[in-house]
Amino acid sequence: MDTPKSNSLTVSGSEAKVRLDKFLTSHFPDYSRSYFQYLIENGFVLVNGEKLKKREIPLPGDEIEVCFQLTPELSLEPENIPLDILFEDEHLIAVNKPIGMVVHPAPGSPNHTFVNALLYHCKTLPDSGNLRPGIVHRLDKDTSGILIAAKTHDAHQKLVSMFCKRAIHKKYLAVTLGNPGTLEISAPIKRHPTRRQEMNVSPEGKIAISRIKTLESKDGLSLVEINLITGRTHQIRVHLKHQGTPVLGDPVYGSISSNEKYGIHRQLLHAHELSFIHPCTQEPLHLVAPITPDILHFFPSLAQS
Repeated sequence: MDTPKSNSLTVSGSEAKVRLDKFLTSHFPDYSRSYFQYLIENGFVLVNGEKLKKREIPLPGDEIEVCFQLTPELSLEPENIPLDILFEDEHLIAVNKPIGMVVHPAPGSPNHTFVNALLYHCKTLPDSGNLRPGIVHRLDKDTSGILIAAKTHDAHQKLVSMFCKRAIHKKYLAVTLGNPGTLEISAPIKRHPTRRQEMNVSPEGKIAISRIKTLESKDGLSLVEINLITGRTHQIRVHLKHQGTPVLGDPVYGSISSNEKYGIHRQLLHAHELSFIHPCTQEPLHLVAPITPDILHFFPSLAQS
């Protein structure tokens, strides 16, 4: 989901008795345990402001701060990758992220990412020494649509604060199996206890709220508009699965047989609109990303809207 990934974490009671490196891997599954061992050994992970060894176990209530750094295997190189720019000024840039683009480098995707393209386009970015320069929120690899990045330290801090305070209004479109209707889903989300790259609904999770509106239904599929009130990882995909109407094409939370039936192998989820007050100029911004052809294939009426 497109939430700013905070570098600060608080250890909950249910997460106690877990080694520091394992704890971090469970919260940031894009990165390997060896990567976090590298950060810990080099002083880029602090627990209550102090260094700990990788085998030490954080206690409930401990504050953990992570500074993501480049390693010899992960170098940020500018790459001439075309960007579909929706808005740009000296403070920030908003692009229409294509299907399949990873946002920032990670061990499984060391290059050809949005960050590589951004470095080439912008030349300089805030915090260019770590793996997420300019990044203020994320979209999953196969989720298309609006992605914002900061071009200055000031804009970065203000945008992150705006996301945290829910001052940026996000509207998504999705194609679902079945009809979820029009409702508000309030179901807490936490990381899956065994499948660590997945999330699931759990009473022990963080509050997560999605407002769902079905725009059109036909042939067992629905076109759904989602307004995110919170921004948890994979929130839309998990909530729609929880509702019994998963996103078509979702390889993790969806129906594999239905994905095969329709020949869709990416979640049909699109970050369609973003509205907010520009953090530096105070001008209202309303951004819209064109709807992708695979969604239009099922609901061609969108092309006229």
